[in-house]
Amino acid sequence: MRKLLTLLVLATLLSACSEFNKALKSTDVPYKLEVAEKYLANESYDRAIPLLEELIVLTRGGDLSEKVNYLHAKATYGMKDYTLAAYYLANFVRTFPRSQYAEECAFLSAYCQFQNSPTYELDQTDTRNAMDQMQLFLVRYPNSALKDSCTALIDGMRTKLEVKSYHGAAQYFKMRNYQAASVSFKNFNREWPNSKFREDAMYTILKSDYELAINSVESKKLERLKEAINSYHNFADAFPQSVLLPDAGKLHKNIEAALAQEIPTSTP
Repeated sequence: MRKLLTLLVLATLLSACSEFNKALKSTDVPYKLEVAEKYLANESYDRAIPLLEELIVLTRGGDLSEKVNYLHAKATYGMKDYTLAAYYLANFVRTFPRSQYAEECAFLSAYCQFQNSPTYELDQTDTRNAMDQMQLFLVRYPNSALKDSCTALIDGMRTKLEVKSYHGAAQYFKMRNYQAASVSFKNFNREWPNSKFREDAMYTILKSDYELAINSVESKKLERLKEAINSYHNFADAFPQSVLLPDAGKLHKNIEAALAQEIPTSTP
């Protein structure tokens, strides 16, 4: 039985190889396309692509050109080579802007960019490119059935950028670079005013300004203590019910005490 199964498998493989080689060598466009579509249906993209690449040349300028280019772009997408697929899908839209497949290819091209978007720790160039492509898709196809999916993907990528920005600012605080931490978190709050991290960001600004002021050189201490007082009031006003408010209050008292010591020495 094992020998029989082995022979059957070999026969199937040889038959498949024979069919592929025959189609590859053939100049019969309908036959070559039929075999390519058969491989696509079976998700044998690695076999479909060489056939479709030849068909692109054979059908250029003809009635089948649009279909062949579409199938080729989809086959590349099926291979999960998202960089190459994004190129072919976008190229299809540019070449056949009025095609019935244009909307699908425009979305998939943007989706390929999304698939290339890395975790938040890494460079987010691909994420921003994906967002731009998704937003361009919504402009081109405002009534698309894919609108909700597109919006959800944009929101997810925007959250990733938000998390990266927050952790980047937090890293300065961990490194005890309090001035950079304060500036970074203030920039974070301006860029992401509705962030779920806003409360923590404003509290960390207070802590950063406190540490910077307390450990400051005398020539800058008074100015920085006043800045820390402002940071406390900003936090307390924004989050009057915060569980962090008691800790913020302790910092405020310490700042006030340090400020009281500085004011007499700063007046004539």
